[in-house]
Amino acid sequence: MTSTAHLGASGRGRTADAPERSRTAGGRGPLGGLVWLVWRQHRLVLGVLLTAAVGGTVWCAMLRGRMAGFIDAHHIAGCSQISLVARCSGTQRAVTAFRDAYSSSMTLVEMGLVLLPVLIGLFLGAPLIARELEAGTHQLVLTQSVGPVRWLAAKVALPAAIVFAATTLLSAAFTWLWQVGGDEVSGSYWYSTGGFHSLGPVPVAYSLLGLAIGLLTGLLLRRTVVSMGVTLAATALVQYAFMQLRPYLMPIVTTKFGPDQPTQLPDNAWQVGQGYYTSSGAHVPDVPCRPDQDFAGCLRREHVVGQYMDQHPVTHHWPLAWIESGIVLALAAALVVITFRVVRRRYG
Repeated sequence: MTSTAHLGASGRGRTADAPERSRTAGGRGPLGGLVWLVWRQHRLVLGVLLTAAVGGTVWCAMLRGRMAGFIDAHHIAGCSQISLVARCSGTQRAVTAFRDAYSSSMTLVEMGLVLLPVLIGLFLGAPLIARELEAGTHQLVLTQSVGPVRWLAAKVALPAAIVFAATTLLSAAFTWLWQVGGDEVSGSYWYSTGGFHSLGPVPVAYSLLGLAIGLLTGLLLRRTVVSMGVTLAATALVQYAFMQLRPYLMPIVTTKFGPDQPTQLPDNAWQVGQGYYTSSGAHVPDVPCRPDQDFAGCLRREHVVGQYMDQHPVTHHWPLAWIESGIVLALAAALVVITFRVVRRRYG
């Protein structure tokens, strides 16, 4: 049967099925239409994330200018409240005033970036598939020309791209801010929980992991609220596990002090252990000696000749950050691969 001809505005004939071909070729294809559908379904959360990224960047830029002005006016760059640096003598009051004025703002940004992966997994990752499976609307999509794997690819691509862009922007803005007021002067040290999780690639990697955890959890559990709860617990647990693992991602540097030397590390060093060492070189985390009972004589009987401190110097910061981020991204990629395999096995 031939298609019925119609006259357009120009007087030229066109067939009835031409508009459908035109929409497929020149408009949104099946995959493009799904991406648009994902945006429509989750535009509130994605829009809030993008708005927060832009607003947070502007706020960090303004805060950086005020902090830099204070530091330059009082000459306290690199100074802490208790410092061995000679040029920082007499700056304790100024450093305290700086912390009183800006530490809460720094902490607010840090906590926001620490919680961001959990929030992304909770409000974006978990409902992304679980909501459709729970409502049954996925069946309509899967009956169209787009297969389950392409459906999942569309569901993942747009949120992942927006999460990556937003967290990268926020992390870059805070890192730029932290370069002025971080470490000694604000007390926001690079190795602290808030500091490490807010700088460089770390928040980006954990945010993508939170999305991946929520995605797989929603697919397996098929219940939105339950998936959100499990995602919250799983993301927090992974972050805690890496906090325990972090000191061992790179070799620890040990600094030894003689019996008459003060035990003091640089202000920006991350101390991860300390104790005593004996004449044989053995490390003893603790000795059975009491300061009120011939402490020096007890140390001699225990063959103790000095103290040691285990540390990660500040030069380990970025290597540690990239190593941990790489492991986290590999874990996120593995979860996404598992998600695709489950979808392929379950829906063909």
